[in-house]
Parts: sequence; structure tokens; C-alpha cells
Amino acid sequence: MNKNKNIAIRNYDQERAEKLPIIGAKLRQVREELEISLEEVAIYTKIRYKLLQALEEGKVEQLPEPVYVQGFIRRYADALGLDGAALAAEYPIENQMRLIKLSWIGLSSLQLRPIHLYAMYVLLVIFAVNGLSYMLNRTATQAHNLGSEHTNPNISVPAETQSKSSQIASSKPISSSTATTTVHSNRTVRVGLTLKAQSWIQIIADGKIQFEGELPEGTQRTWEAKEQLIVRAGNAGGVMMAINDGTAKQMGEPGQVEEVTVKAPSPKS
Repeated sequence: MNKNKNIAIRNYDQERAEKLPIIGAKLRQVREELEISLEEVAIYTKIRYKLLQALEEGKVEQLPEPVYVQGFIRRYADALGLDGAALAAEYPIENQMRLIKLSWIGLSSLQLRPIHLYAMYVLLVIFAVNGLSYMLNRTATQAHNLGSEHTNPNISVPAETQSKSSQIASSKPISSSTATTTVHSNRTVRVGLTLKAQSWIQIIADGKIQFEGELPEGTQRTWEAKEQLIVRAGNAGGVMMAINDGTAKQMGEPGQVEEVTVKAPSPKS
């Protein structure tokens, strides 16, 4: 007598759709209790704002592969002082090779020979190599998009839930005043920054973000662009800006958010 019983297959997609809203709600609750904005978390964890927003709202369809989402959860939770590893483990991810439904009768009648085992081994190696190659390529692409600049590495990871202000950027662009300067240069636009106090800085050169992060007091940096440079500072009073090796001037008042656009002249000017 045949027994047509199927091996139960775990529905990871459904589990993730159910688990993510719960995890996201917990992260948002702790963040709001600590009075930390999502922009601050994005700066500290280096995870894009839209991804963090989708994470909190439980929108699985707006997030990348599960293995990356699990990493986002861990970094976000660690930044809030939670047990990131434990919380990330609640978000299930399946193995590369999914289970195949086999009936008991089909399983019992299947005869595996050495050639079959060898073929399975080769397939497993191919899957492993392809998976590793994909992850390395994705990591390299993300690093390229972020640019060659890095934020200050001397920020310590929070040890307790109660500590937050000294670990996450204190200045961020919420609303800003804007100034535009046209520079009479034949080829490029160059801006030099000297920080008298710690400040969040964002540099956009010809439409691309070249740097975004916290810079400590005493930092001296220079950026160039062919057409336009946009400089945003979270603490304008602590930032001295010089255009094309000119005299450095303070961008604004202490604690004030300022944005300055420096343009090269058009060919007709």
C-alpha cells in the first residue's frame, strides 16, 4: 500500500512577513524612547534611511535579500544598545538549496549511485562559488557607491540602552539655509574645510555624494568638482570654508545647519 505523505516544507517568506513588523516595531519603540531620530541611526549605522524606514514598517518587499536584512537588524539593534545577534536570529533565512518535496514512496524507490552523489557534490560547489561571488560583487558595488571617503572610526558602540547622545551624531541636516557662490575658475571648483569643532558634513560633487559623515575637530579636507560643489554642515559655526585656496570663512552660527553651493562659471560668462 502506497503512502503519499509529503515532507513538510518551511515557508520562510511567510515567516519573514510575520516576523519583520514585530522586530521593526520593537526597534522603533526603543529608538523613540531614547529620543533618537532615524536620520541619526542612518548616519551611525551607515544604513540608508529608506532601508531603515522599511525595516521599522515591516515592508519586506522594499528590502534586499534576507541575509542582508538580518545584518541590518543586528547593526540597528546594537546601535540602540540591544542584543543585536539575538534579535537578528528571530528573522529567519533559509539555506541556499531549498528542500524538495518528495513522497515517501518516491524517496524509498530512489536509488542513489556514486555518479549521483558526485553530481550533487559538483552542484553544491557551484552554488557555493556563485553565492560567494555574488556577495563579494555586491559588497564592492556598495563600497564604490559610498565613495572612497570614510566617517570617523573613533565612535564607540553603545554598551547600555541609556547612553546615546555621545555615540550618534549630534548635528544633522533637518532644515537648512542655502547660499550659492559662483567661482571664477577655468577648470574645477575646489573647496577646503577646516573644522574648529566636531560637525556632520555632506559633500556633493557634480550630483554625486563624495562624503557624508561626522568629522572631528582639527580635520582639514579638500574636495574638487568640475561644475558644482554642495557643502552641508550640521554645525556651521565649527566649519571654516575656503573656496579655490581663498580666505577661509566661517559657514554660519554654532549649531546651525548651513548649505553652500559653489558653482563654476558657465562657458559664456
